[in-house]
Amino acid sequence: MLTAATLGMAAYGAYSVVVAVIDLLFRSRFELVADLGLAAFGLLLLLAAAFVRVLIPGGLLLAVGALLGLQALSIHADVHLAGSLAIAPQLVRGGFAVALVALAYLGGRVVRQNPVDGGQ
Repeated sequence: MLTAATLGMAAYGAYSVVVAVIDLLFRSRFELVADLGLAAFGLLLLLAAAFVRVLIPGGLLLAVGALLGLQALSIHADVHLAGSLAIAPQLVRGGFAVALVALAYLGGRVVRQNPVDGGQ
């Protein structure tokens, strides 16, 4: 579970950074600050994924903060591009973030309870 959460967080963070760089260099749909924020939260999530994997205290909270920042920027992008908020994509994105956090939390508990064999 912990590995799946880590890979999911890392993929989501890398995706966010790539989207921000593409938007900065080629499309320019958002403000500069929004793109830089997207890249910053993506990089923060990548770092937090590594902290979650090695069970550093506070790593999961750092990941939650980065996921909340990415969710806020997603809401900003919806309103900025479409002029209104599409609820379904926001719920899917939020559900994905909740699933990642739940996997990381439960995986961390299993590893802490049985540290010898990695919770297997």
